[in-house]
Amino acid sequence: MPEKHEVTAMAQAGKSKTKKPRLVGMNHVALEVGDIEEALAFYGAIFDFGLRSKSRTQAFIDMGDQFIALAKTSKPHKDDQRHFSVVVDDRSHVKDLVKAAGGKLLPGPFLDFLDPWGNRVEVVEYTNIQFTKAPHVLRGMGLDLAKNDKARAELAEKGMAPEKPAETTRT
Repeated sequence: MPEKHEVTAMAQAGKSKTKKPRLVGMNHVALEVGDIEEALAFYGAIFDFGLRSKSRTQAFIDMGDQFIALAKTSKPHKDDQRHFSVVVDDRSHVKDLVKAAGGKLLPGPFLDFLDPWGNRVEVVEYTNIQFTKAPHVLRGMGLDLAKNDKARAELAEKGMAPEKPAETTRT
């Protein structure tokens, strides 16, 4: 988390006369793995997904309008604080699925695990976070998801609140 003076500097930088590109989102994350087929089997034991494409040295896991790129490498590594976070519709079985797949659950307040190649993955549930898929993307993925009150309030503070659904969501 940036210090207060860094946040102020970032806010002022956004008002500079120099036109800079605005960060809009993430297109994909690339993970290094030792074997493409083994990585697809590992992640497929935990998550439901489709493939955009696959070769001997790469695979692209589809997430609607985003993807995870798997790239074969022979260089081992182990993430410590560096990680990425995937958003799921329901994370209630993730711990059991990670254990069964051979991943290593990490201690702490979040649901983080290491894959067999040392990539640190955090798993969050869509209803609880600010990240929002466009309705047409959710529809194309066959999903009907909503935000809980806390996530809607966080979005409302930024002027980005979605319409409140008629049904209640779980927290």
